[in-house]
Formats: sequence, structure tokens, C-alpha cells
Amino acid sequence: MEFRIDRSALTDAVAWAARVLPTRSPVPVLGGLLLEADSGWLRISGLDYEASACIEVEAETVRAGRVLVMGRRLLDVCRVLPESPVVCAVEGSRFSVTGGGGARFGLSVLPLDDYPALPPLPGVLGAVDSEEFAAAVAHVAVAAGRDDTLPTLTGIRVGLDGDTMTLAATDRYRFAVRTLAWKPATAEASADVVVSARRLTEIARSFGRSGMVSVALDAGSAGFELAGMRTTVRLLDGRLPRHDKLFAMTDPTTAMTDRAPLVEAVKRVAVVADGDSPLQLTFSGESVLLQAGYEDDVASQRLPAVLEGADELTVAFNPSYLMDALASFDAPVVQFSLMGPGQRAMITGRTAEGSTAESDQRPAPRPTHRHLLMSVKPLV
Repeated sequence: MEFRIDRSALTDAVAWAARVLPTRSPVPVLGGLLLEADSGWLRISGLDYEASACIEVEAETVRAGRVLVMGRRLLDVCRVLPESPVVCAVEGSRFSVTGGGGARFGLSVLPLDDYPALPPLPGVLGAVDSEEFAAAVAHVAVAAGRDDTLPTLTGIRVGLDGDTMTLAATDRYRFAVRTLAWKPATAEASADVVVSARRLTEIARSFGRSGMVSVALDAGSAGFELAGMRTTVRLLDGRLPRHDKLFAMTDPTTAMTDRAPLVEAVKRVAVVADGDSPLQLTFSGESVLLQAGYEDDVASQRLPAVLEGADELTVAFNPSYLMDALASFDAPVVQFSLMGPGQRAMITGRTAEGSTAESDQRPAPRPTHRHLLMSVKPLV
């Protein structure tokens, strides 16, 4: 096997496929990347027991063939090569990589016979805009659990119903939901599965370009494909709890404030919050007072805000959870729908125009991004 390819194209392709390689594995060949060269293209594949990745790029093929080499070592080599065309070839028991300036590397090859077959892409159910999909995954992933003893809670629910895709995640203390439009392949296309939040975040970020991502699902795996890049991931067992009833709030008190100043204030005031001690927000009239700390170490800051439905209301939150929630929004204004101290609090994004008093009686559209937090006991 021998092929010639631009250094940056090779590096990007190797890096994309190497995302799925296990950090440690009792099976050495799973640390390898499979390189296959044929008429004008190079395919690079990697997999472990949970995920797979395959990417095709253009390359000048001198001799067709395939080789298995250690993926992360190849990526290290690609990153230090000069920016010039690269010639790669199998020479006996070594894979040679020759770059500009006389740089040359020889890498040992792994046994192809021991390498498992790449899993096929499941049946395609439809497609979604890659940039919107990546943003939506980032919005909800912050609420996914980190405890591997509860694997289902470390995932993101992917629900497909009609032309709406619903992404949801919860760790039992917070619950994030994001809906977005997608294009089903058929009117009957539907699904309700759970995908690892870490894996789905990596996948959504990795596409990194405009275009429509094909979404494929079967009973055990999810697949995504865009512009020569194809990846699969094993589904998690179980189901996440439904959010419908939990998100239903009757006559809440609402408060609105600009998001960016609130984010900065939370960062500032939380400096004195030991561990997960609460950060308190007291909404009253046209302001919100943030407070944290105990005894001698305290901090506070007041910001403009609009409160409707009460004269004053005090709630408190885990500062890390509140920061994660606020950072997941892109809107200039955030709205808090509050049921009271120690109860549910819903955070949604609003446009700057939407933060003012309603000048007409048209109902506000249902927000596509909602983040539910449980408030905690306020400071004494």
C-alpha cells in the first residue's frame, strides 16, 4: 500500500477517527486505526466496544491496500510533520510516513486478522442540521449525570416524533430539554432511545460544519453520517424519566434579567461559597440580590431584574448547577419561573424584546430550550 496526501487533510482525518479509540484496552488491536487506500481515496476507521468512526478523504493512491497502525501514535506523528504533502507506504512490517524537510517515521503494524469488523450504519430515519444539532446537544448535556453506577442517567434521550427531535438529560437534580426541527425520511419515523452524553457531545462537535447529518437507529445502536464521516455508538439500556408532568407549572412567579451580567455575578459571588453551599437570589420589584457565604466570608451583588406575580421572592441554588444552566443558554435574557423556596424553578431564554412587558395579547411561543432546577434552602 502507498498513497500521497496533504498533511493537514491526513491529520484532520486521523484525529476524527481516533476520537473513539479506547484509552486503555486489554485488546491491543483496538488501539489501532485501519487505513485503506484505493482509487483516489483513503478510508480511516477506528472502533472500540461502544463506538466506531469511519472517514473518507481524497488521496493519490499509488498502490491500493490496507494497514492497521496504532492510532494515537500516528496522530502524534501527523501533528509534528511539516506542512507539505505526505507519502505513506507499507514497507515490510513497517508503515512509513515521509513528510517535507526530510522528516521520516516508521511505525510498526498490527495484525489485521485480529481486528474486528466495523459495525454497519443502522437504517437512516432522517436528517438534522449539524450546527443546530451540536448546539442542542450542548444545551442539554450539562444536565446529564456523571455517576457511572447509574449509566442511564449519563445519557441523553433522543426522541423523534413527526418533524420534531427532542433531546433531554437529567441527573435527578436538574433536567434539561431541547427541541429542534429535523427532516424524517418517512412519516412513520419515530424513536425514543438513550445515547451516552459524552459520546453524543463528541459526535455532534466533531462534524463541525454546516450540512445535514443523517440520523440512523436500530435496536442497539445509533449512527450519524455527514460528508464522508460516519460514526456509530451503542445505545444505553433503560429510559430516562419523562419531563412532561415535571415541567408543568401552574401560575408560577416569573422573573427576568439579562443573562450575561447574571453569569458574571454568579461567578463573582460564588467565590465565597464553600463546596456546594447555596447561592441565594432575592427578587424584588426591579432588582435581584445575589448572596453567598456564611459568617465573615460573604459576597453580594445587585442587578436589574423584573419580577411579576409577587412583591418579593427568595430562592437558592447549588451555584455549580446554576452556572451550568445559565451557560447553556445563548439568549440575551433569561426568565425564571418559580414555584417558591425549595421547589422547582424553570429557566428559559428570551429575546431582549421579550423581556419587556407584553404589549400585545399574543401567547408567547413555547421555548425550545428549558432547564429545570430544584431550589434549595435559602441562606439564614
